[in-house]
Amino acid sequence: MNAQLSTLREYAVHIPAARALLHGDLAIPAGATGLVIFAHGSGSSRLSPRNRMVAEVMHNHHLATLLFDLLTPPEAIAEETTGELRFNIPFLTSRLISSIRWARQNKTINKLGIGLFGASTGAAAALCAAAEIREIQAVVSRGGRTDLAGCAAESVFAPTLLIVGEKDRPVMAWNEETLLRLPGIKHLVRIADATHLFQETGALEEVASTASAWFGHYLSPNE
Repeated sequence: MNAQLSTLREYAVHIPAARALLHGDLAIPAGATGLVIFAHGSGSSRLSPRNRMVAEVMHNHHLATLLFDLLTPPEAIAEETTGELRFNIPFLTSRLISSIRWARQNKTINKLGIGLFGASTGAAAALCAAAEIREIQAVVSRGGRTDLAGCAAESVFAPTLLIVGEKDRPVMAWNEETLLRLPGIKHLVRIADATHLFQETGALEEVASTASAWFGHYLSPNE
């Protein structure tokens, strides 16, 4: 077993939000230098194999991770039929902000600098949350619907990395527009030959290593 993962502390957690209790999984490697909170895309959950693979790579880079469900189980079931919440960015942002506030109050992790990793619609929520909470130290978007963040991107001063598959052309165009809106440190990475879900050989591994390096550079403990 990887020595880093052998010292990984893992907890099932519950995050209070308005009229809801959200299920989450917190993982803290030895010597953690920051906390990355994941915001998954529409139709996904904290159990997303893609995000869990990325989280595992982050653990090897001394980054703690919090993967949580943006929806409660009843909401997720209803969402399969109605589809009312998956593009409701203010709603998703409020849930993400609840997780940030929970992390800042948790004595185990409240000294760690916080970064946000958003995928698809979760990336829009991550940008909106970072625009509202200036303590966020870094943001990474994976195949993000950053267009849905609208003008909120203009208030994101945290260093922001946009990762897009080279063949994911509509998302690429939206991310290029968002890049122009971002006022702070920013960068757009194109993953060669990759499509929206980064299912091509080596594509997701490149996403994970690139995101981990970004967070590793910009996240630092709070004094």
